[in-house]
Amino acid sequence: MRHEEFAEQCKASCNGPYDGKWSKTMIGFGDEDNHFVLELTYNYGINSYKLGNDLIGITLESQKVIQNIKTNNYPVIDNNGILNIVSPDGYHFFVVEPKDDKNSEKVIKVSLSSSDLEKSVKYWHQLLEMNIFERNDKSVVLGFDQNQCKLELVDIKQKVNREKAFGRIAFSCPQNELEVIESKMNREKQTILTPLTSLETEGKATVEVVILADPDSHEICFVGDQAFRQLSQMDSEAEKLLFEVMTFLKLISIIKFC
Repeated sequence: MRHEEFAEQCKASCNGPYDGKWSKTMIGFGDEDNHFVLELTYNYGINSYKLGNDLIGITLESQKVIQNIKTNNYPVIDNNGILNIVSPDGYHFFVVEPKDDKNSEKVIKVSLSSSDLEKSVKYWHQLLEMNIFERNDKSVVLGFDQNQCKLELVDIKQKVNREKAFGRIAFSCPQNELEVIESKMNREKQTILTPLTSLETEGKATVEVVILADPDSHEICFVGDQAFRQLSQMDSEAEKLLFEVMTFLKLISIIKFC
């Protein structure tokens, strides 16, 4: 949907604990205004990341993806109709068939680990005011709206270790709520990783963000909605730009090898 290059580290650590050139590529089944999408971050010069136990996996609903798995004979574990595939970087995706609309393609759930489910529920439900849609003694499913992608927190009964490949969950909200969120977390003595600040993207809108951390250090980014809607416009040249960069990187690799 869009691809952006950055010459130096993000001041809000959007590219993780790295201080060099990086890029981000937004991908998804639809525009960012109406769909949960993924941000793929590439740090130049970093060849691999050590994974932690923080991200359990991402659940997709798509008949087309299921067909792609079969057509490409991709390694898969079938767990009672839930297909578990692992990406080349080691991330787990769980793929299910659409229930109603057979043409539906969307991200329906992101599952994160919790070392203490009660603490996690208190944070996400009481402090961040997310609704609880499902709950048992091992997990809880939350969200701001029934029709949006859900967040699942799973009690793993051990410390959550994020290592060096961690990401963050981002939500857009009305601009004037950012200060309210920051003030509330200060009152509650919660962790604020990045106080209200502006982030620039060359040639595009400047967005304001507040970045928090929950009891297990999962990062949560709240973004001002008005500027974000300008920044997140789909770029018809995104795929072309991405492949131009990838081609350049391949040529550099060949030259170095030679």
